[in-house]
Amino acid sequence: MSEVGDRVDEVRAQIAAACADAGRDPAEVRLLAVSKTRPSSTVREAYDAGCRWFGENRLQELREKAGELSGLTDLSWSVIGHVQRNKAAVVVDLAAELQSLDSLELAADLDRRLAAAGRTLDVLVQVNTSGEATKSGLRPDEVEAFAESLQAYGRLVPKGLMTIALPSEDDREVAACFETLARVRDRLRDRYGSGWDDLSMGMSGDFRLAIAHGSTCVRIGSALFGPRA
Repeated sequence: MSEVGDRVDEVRAQIAAACADAGRDPAEVRLLAVSKTRPSSTVREAYDAGCRWFGENRLQELREKAGELSGLTDLSWSVIGHVQRNKAAVVVDLAAELQSLDSLELAADLDRRLAAAGRTLDVLVQVNTSGEATKSGLRPDEVEAFAESLQAYGRLVPKGLMTIALPSEDDREVAACFETLARVRDRLRDRYGSGWDDLSMGMSGDFRLAIAHGSTCVRIGSALFGPRA
């Protein structure tokens, strides 16, 4: 097996261990391999090791990789970065999921394009749980009103919420971000029932803690592919 394959196995083992500690089923946690800046050959190695979901935030790069890997028909692309409205067509053409929705203007543009394409798109709403000005996402107190407005766009299928935790060595500060997201999600489920179940939270440095706080999707880059150049 390749080095990437070995890392995939190690990450899956760590996910399983974190789930065991939390009394959870590992099948509840999706591994999203963050392949941004990695070549298609590396994506293929991870695919050969069993990964099927890959996350990209640069849409031109996504277009290139999707073309190069078009023969892998069960590979799914998730867009995890900020999307400008003039790039919405790439999301509609190639992505199975958008994890970074935080704009009704973008929602309207996506909905219009999806209607023309005759398809729907799974979306997660990005929430800024750390309060950092440099991060995208809605404030936690904005999410319920946003979710209400999102109902006008029938081609978008809400699946849950996404956040990027505070980059801190203090687990209590990181955990507070995850706890905030879970509380927002619980309010949405109380209001709308099913459809807001997913919590995309946890990356290479904090995914075990995220799983302990209910993450259903961990976005892993460097732990799978090594440090970026």
